[in-house]
Amino acid sequence: MIATADFPDDMDALKAIIVAQSEQNARLETLIAVLRQAMFGRKSEKVDPEQFELALEDIEFGIAQVEAEGEANLMVTPTQTSKPRKTNRGALPKHLPRIEEVVEPDSTVCGCGAERHVIGEDVSERLDIVPAQFRVIVTRRSKYACRSCENGIVQAPARAHLIPGGMPTEAIIAHVIVCKYADHLPLYRQAQIYSRQGIDLDRSTLAAWVGRAAFELRPVFYALITDLKRSSKLFMDETKAPVLDPGRKKTKTGYFWALARDDRPWNGDDPPGVAFTYAPGRSGQYADKILNGFAGTLQVDGYAGYNRLLKRPQKDIKLAYCWAHARRKLYEVAQTGVTPIADEGLQQIAALYRIEKSIRGQSPVERLDARQKHSKPIIDAFETWLAANRTRVSTKAPLGQALNYIGKYWGGLCLFLTDGRVEMDSNAVERTIRPIALSRKNALFAGHDAGAQNWATIASLIETCKLNSVDPHAWFADTLTAIVNGHKQFDIDALLPWNYTAL
Repeated sequence: MIATADFPDDMDALKAIIVAQSEQNARLETLIAVLRQAMFGRKSEKVDPEQFELALEDIEFGIAQVEAEGEANLMVTPTQTSKPRKTNRGALPKHLPRIEEVVEPDSTVCGCGAERHVIGEDVSERLDIVPAQFRVIVTRRSKYACRSCENGIVQAPARAHLIPGGMPTEAIIAHVIVCKYADHLPLYRQAQIYSRQGIDLDRSTLAAWVGRAAFELRPVFYALITDLKRSSKLFMDETKAPVLDPGRKKTKTGYFWALARDDRPWNGDDPPGVAFTYAPGRSGQYADKILNGFAGTLQVDGYAGYNRLLKRPQKDIKLAYCWAHARRKLYEVAQTGVTPIADEGLQQIAALYRIEKSIRGQSPVERLDARQKHSKPIIDAFETWLAANRTRVSTKAPLGQALNYIGKYWGGLCLFLTDGRVEMDSNAVERTIRPIALSRKNALFAGHDAGAQNWATIASLIETCKLNSVDPHAWFADTLTAIVNGHKQFDIDALLPWNYTAL
């Protein structure tokens, strides 16, 4: 801040300071207004959720730039945010290598002529990076012959590679896979990055590597989905998968069906995982086929295609429905104006979620006891409220449709009251689908049905790695290496992400 004594006496100089300060304030106000609109504006005016982070980065970049300009301009007061920026000094991960840099004074000789001695030190840590660097692995296999006889030449056999006779190591193939399916970087962009290093690789070459890896990883994917179906409580959801249809010169709409397990909210023993399966349609027959061999409780949204599962002769599947979808329908009505009925419904659902938050991480028995004690009275009151208001509201009105939706799925919505393992919603599986949607936004569509299934296979393994806090690149590199080295099929479960131990 400029001290009063430092203000110039010249009127023109004072005007220049005022103008500079006003310009900086105006720029900051504009950026903050855009930020507020992106975060809190009406739904129709908000930034696309998938692009929100990108927009937020640009806005924050602009604010930081204005702040920096203010610090460098002596004629304005440097802008201070309400909260100081958090630093991370001394809290960087311990596993990162440390490069010691010692800074010494130009001289340690005291003015009296004596040598000063060390009494302490200040230590700071800053995060640094060495940009990704390609390297070439040169393998030499020496040939040995005997000078005393002619019994032949001895040479170590060539090691097996994922791409026989090709140039990539398993690590570089893992890098291509993770960049494409976890970081959503299409292959043609990766090829451009490689070209900056003088490595000319055609996009089709990278595609061939990924296709071969997907083929070799298919047994691991099958082991994953088999393991999931051994559980008695799963989630399921589906999302669009546009696929190129060359004969019609357009895309057709397929679907990725996600089958997920997440027992962490009730401390279950099984690790979390998700398996995506590509199907050419959204009919319930595809869900039925994917779930062949599964028996138990399946948590889903209100899509009617899942009703087919209830018609199985063995009657071995129960459907638990999603309160988040029920809430969303009431919320959309509440956003249209004064809606006391929708507001009352939202308040009751919010009370249920507060109870769920308080029991997260407890055992199924503890969760069930708490639900019977605290949630059931709310559900009983909600049922009475629902019946009364359905008779008052037209079934054709948006509110009537929202109430009818809740009434239609009431039994499955209340299933969490009788099973401590059941969640109130299917958000666990919806979270696993979001990366698929982002990849779809970047890639637009899959090239063909087989490509879509490869996409589903690799996405399953990447998301399962992430759910189990496993580095996808390390897992893919080590798993592909194990496969080419002859890992036994009977021990395929050892390659599942939750069993991974870094080599």
